[in-house]
Amino acid sequence: MSATLKYHGHACFSMAAGGKRAIMDPFLTDNPMAVESAEDIVCDAVLVSHAHSDHLGDAIEIAKNNDAVLVATYELAVYCQRQGVEDVYPMHIGGGHEFDWGHVKLTVAHHSSSIVTDESIVALGASSGFLVTMGERLLYYAGDTALCADIEFIGRMNDLDAAVLPIGDTFTMGLDDAVIAAKMLGAGLTVPMHYNTFEVIQADPHEFVRRVQAEGLHARVMEPGEEIGL
Repeated sequence: MSATLKYHGHACFSMAAGGKRAIMDPFLTDNPMAVESAEDIVCDAVLVSHAHSDHLGDAIEIAKNNDAVLVATYELAVYCQRQGVEDVYPMHIGGGHEFDWGHVKLTVAHHSSSIVTDESIVALGASSGFLVTMGERLLYYAGDTALCADIEFIGRMNDLDAAVLPIGDTFTMGLDDAVIAAKMLGAGLTVPMHYNTFEVIQADPHEFVRRVQAEGLHARVMEPGEEIGL
């Protein structure tokens, strides 16, 4: 069975197979790159890598609209449950679970996870990435992370059909480090994310693709709204 990968802009992707769909970090409202609204999304699962507003985004609303399970690290999952999401599955880094729509394992992401309000900053556990298996295809969704040795282990331990990596610098790895990460992973396809949405994360995704391809690997830029087969 094959699977598809769809890019929704910024760091939001969805993966689908067998009539099931899981969406990751659905930041759509107020996202200048988004071509869809939260109301347009139909899914069975919502995966949230961390609590920052450009990743948690519309996750709570989408989970409620679809009666979908929301998967996140323990503290963030409980927070979403307290915001009215009925079906949450708390996990933590290194843990995996088989759902009826696919398998998810949480990976290390060197980043933070918090909600900023006018009154305070609320820390909500650790940030994470995801290894998602659907339709016998394995995707590594890095989340917001720095370049780290953990990425090399992920590549050595998994036969990755696709990987999506941040390239925008400032808050995550930049383009140079992301090329190194792509080499560590050796995925069948590498797609850049988390760039150009805001002024402080400007990067050229086509340069990233050229440099990854120069290493003998397959990479491509996906446009918001584009869906490809894996």
